[in-house]
Amino acid sequence: MEEWKEYKLGEIFDFNNGLSKGGKFFGHGYDFVSFKTVFKNHFLPNTLDDLVESSKKEREKFSVKEGDVFLTRTSETQNELAYSCVALKDYPNATYNGFTKRLRPNGKIKIDSIFSAYFFRSAIFRNQVTSMSNMVTRASLSNEMLDRMSIKIPSYDLQKTIGKILFSFDAKIQLNKRINDNLEQQAQALFKAWFVDFEPFKDGEFVDDNFVRRPYGWNVKPLEYLVEKVKSGDWGKDEQMGNYTMRTFCMRGADFPDIKEGSKGKMPIRYILEKNFKEKSLCDGNVVVEISGGSPTQSTGRIVLIDKTFIADCDNALICTNFCKSLEIKESFSLFFYLLWQYLYNKKVMFIYENGSNGLKNLNINSLLERELFVIPPKEIISRFNLAVSLLLSKKQTNGIEISRLSSLRDTLLPKLMSGNMSFDN
Repeated sequence: MEEWKEYKLGEIFDFNNGLSKGGKFFGHGYDFVSFKTVFKNHFLPNTLDDLVESSKKEREKFSVKEGDVFLTRTSETQNELAYSCVALKDYPNATYNGFTKRLRPNGKIKIDSIFSAYFFRSAIFRNQVTSMSNMVTRASLSNEMLDRMSIKIPSYDLQKTIGKILFSFDAKIQLNKRINDNLEQQAQALFKAWFVDFEPFKDGEFVDDNFVRRPYGWNVKPLEYLVEKVKSGDWGKDEQMGNYTMRTFCMRGADFPDIKEGSKGKMPIRYILEKNFKEKSLCDGNVVVEISGGSPTQSTGRIVLIDKTFIADCDNALICTNFCKSLEIKESFSLFFYLLWQYLYNKKVMFIYENGSNGLKNLNINSLLERELFVIPPKEIISRFNLAVSLLLSKKQTNGIEISRLSSLRDTLLPKLMSGNMSFDN
């Protein structure tokens, strides 16, 4: 069995903080690696979605190159500190955010980029982070902490072999995610064709008024017409204490992308009062809306549709955080409401209903539900639409289950491969 050698991180990497700037500099300029990009990805995406106005000097100092490891350096909890993301190519003119650390290989010890990505996501590294991090109001990561941490690596060839094995799981996971994104786009396209352009009904009778030309028998209503009940979220406690005994998964806005793929992701487990669970637990057909957060380029109001399969995967115990609201929708209209909301969100309508000039943005959901009008079809049309998109949703759900299975297999294999105890002899 090949010998693995142990090094301090400082022997292999140089540590640097990222670029910090005010909000007015974002949304235009050059590519930017945001905190959420680091937190949500093992590897940097092929293209970066965020932009920042940066100088040539800043782009040189905070550059992003192949092999760079980015670690989140601050978090509300120790469990979410030092999450990693690795660059597998150079990103010309890109910079990275000030809430991360960049670990750049110094060339003294050869390390494979993909291998390093899995090491920094492994329990071996996570345990070091937990044992060394300090909690004041937030967990934080310093250069001194990194200097005390170590990494054990085999030969470069074996690093590449291990990385290739683990990467094969992620390649399939990413393929499924791209397919699911396409299925979501198809559902959105069907929604627009049916309920915005009225294509299947163009040969029928239409009504003309001051709002919009629409099929006869379809009524203009505010969104609240479709909402039976608005429920608040909860946060509870991080461990069982006193009357906080009800164990439940708690959905945050940051979890929405994973949930849309059928995965629980990093959704935390919380303990809440039993009476609160009865009032706030999520049910099949509920939609959950993020009401706080956002950025200059992304409004609040992200949404996710909950189904019974996902609730069962959460042990039938699921709530949302108090930075979200859950909506109970009229029977059969949940999918229509979800796609309608997503349509409005993509048209940036939610910016109109935000308040708060600096820092955290809040969505005035009551005002939005009361004031935003849309053409509501009869229930029999909704039934036909639900049938039309059911195959898309079924395929998406199947892919989501496979994503969860592959993620579980990868995470089971990861500590075995990283321990140095698995033989690779022919």
